Amino acid sequence: MKLIKKGEGQPYEAEGHFGVWSMRKLVAGKDSHRLIIGLSHFLPKGGVEMAPASPSERTYFILSGSILVKGKSEEYLLEPGDMLYIGPGEEREIQTPGSEPCTVLLSIAKLD
Repeated sequence: MKLIKKGEGQPYEAEGHFGVWSMRKLVAGKDSHRLIIGLSHFLPKGGVEMAPASPSERTYFILSGSILVKGKSEEYLLEPGDMLYIGPGEEREIQTPGSEPCTVLLSIAKLD
């Protein structure tokens, strides 16, 4: 078991992100075998440029606010309590619509 207290973690800036403050709470290869858990705060007008396909699985769970996630052929407006699964090989772009920030619990499973 590993307890991670409020405020603990590693701040990080992910490539292609803008107007986003993030904290890694669990790090693959250090705290777990394959799992990364992060907490991200998207500011209004913040987001993620179209990210290339990744071999990892991801989930976004919305804690507050809303974000718009676009893939190649679909888009989803996520609100508090919504979760989106993004499979390996799927591209994504994220925008924060409106004037409220959005807080997202992110999990990434690195596949072998």
